[in-house]
Amino acid sequence: MRDVRLVMQREHLVPGPDHPITVEPTDRHVTVRVGDTVIAETDSAVTLREAGYDAVQYVPLDDVDPAVLRTSETTTYCPYKGEASYFDIAVGDDSVTDGVWTYTDPFPAVADIRGHVAFYPDRVTVDAG
Repeated sequence: MRDVRLVMQREHLVPGPDHPITVEPTDRHVTVRVGDTVIAETDSAVTLREAGYDAVQYVPLDDVDPAVLRTSETTTYCPYKGEASYFDIAVGDDSVTDGVWTYTDPFPAVADIRGHVAFYPDRVTVDAG
């Protein structure tokens, strides 16, 4: 008996004039807080700008306090960036579900976000000043 498995092909799109994406060094100090607790701080963030969306700060994972991150089962897919995995954030009694995402193996057009994580600004405070 043959083992037949269906493999779903996911759409892979390349940024262009109709959907521009840029990744550039932030050139500012970035601090991320949950409440009053600093959970990430860096001078090495990159800013991703995508089409009409708000700019997103991607912070090197090495600059995030590893004690606050909990692996989540959540994954999502972006046809421009690839598959994202998520972390929950635990700070004291505070918990932020899926507050952090990362593209472990991003598509070549956004390769500069590899090794970085991003935070939902409505769940944490991201200060790029």
